[in-house]
Amino acid sequence: MAHPTQLRFQDVASPVMEELLHFHDHALMILFLISTLVLYIIIGMVSTKLTNKYIFDSQDMEIVWTILPAVILVLIALPSLRILYLMDEINDPHLTIKAMRHQCYWCYEYTDYEDLGIDSNMIPTQDLTAGQFRLLETEHRKVVPIDSPVRVLVSAEDVLHSWAVPSLGLNMDAVPGRVKHTAFIASRPGVFYGQCSEICGANHCFMPIVVVAVPLEHFESWSSLMLEDA
Repeated sequence: MAHPTQLRFQDVASPVMEELLHFHDHALMILFLISTLVLYIIIGMVSTKLTNKYIFDSQDMEIVWTILPAVILVLIALPSLRILYLMDEINDPHLTIKAMRHQCYWCYEYTDYEDLGIDSNMIPTQDLTAGQFRLLETEHRKVVPIDSPVRVLVSAEDVLHSWAVPSLGLNMDAVPGRVKHTAFIASRPGVFYGQCSEICGANHCFMPIVVVAVPLEHFESWSSLMLEDA
């Protein structure tokens, strides 16, 4: 969960998000080195009378200025492709959940269970209890087991939406008439909040997503209780 005046990412809760955070720091360091080099050259061009001889007419500088960007692109592309591969579909997920977006709520269907499904509506501000977050809490939370590959099938009933949970490194568009998939592994127990990241209508800011990651035995107890009440 983000906190006031926070500048960096939310606490990492999945291996993919951890890789994304490392890639962010890696790319940021490359950007810092490029900015430092360009600033150094600009200062040198302004402060010396030998600029034309040693910079503008330098064959060595032209060679470096051509090869260096290619090396930088490789340094960025290789870890980026690795993360894209890690974010690909899990071949053998332990759990598959279909997330269908309606105009005012998310509907989650646990496809591995015959009658297990929940509607996740936002809790109105006047109904919140102490400790709950405004515009982020839902009546029913999506519960998943930790350390288990989970596949999420995302779609929408009306317009374009997005199923996004920053702590888990998830952001998948929900497209009407299409089923898209994403996957994640929750690496620690916790409650993780997200919101629709598409400007999809008047109620765009009232589309919270809450994922609760619990140990496997607690998930089994929760699913058994939900099936009994169904």
